[in-house]
Amino acid sequence: MSQPIRVLLAKIGLDGHDRGVKVVARTLRDAGMDVIYSGLHRTPEEVVTAAVQEDVDILGVSLLSGVQLTVFPKIFELLNQKGADDLIVVAGGVMPDEDVVEIKKMGVREVLLQDTPPETIIQTLTLLVNERGAR
Repeated sequence: MSQPIRVLLAKIGLDGHDRGVKVVARTLRDAGMDVIYSGLHRTPEEVVTAAVQEDVDILGVSLLSGVQLTVFPKIFELLNQKGADDLIVVAGGVMPDEDVVEIKKMGVREVLLQDTPPETIIQTLTLLVNERGAR
């Protein structure tokens, strides 16, 4: 049997709301994925280090605080420095449509906003890992 998909869910910055990311974590666990939640108030450095150390397939960053245009360039720079640019990065939370376009240009593979149904989140992450193949 193949290994379960490993996901690190992270909250970066001062955003103190984590109910949504906890619901997503439970949803992914119930679907058979290995899920690690970093907790609140993490830095991009902490999150990338944890993602590399935990050898995750997907780094999911949940943002409600409007910092996506500054956080994601830093995340991709750090992943590149650590030779982990094959790691799939997805975003979640609340952000304007124009920011979604921009962060996808940066390399975010998918943006799953607050109204995304749980089944769609599971299907999307599974598809992204299947498309990438084994690491």
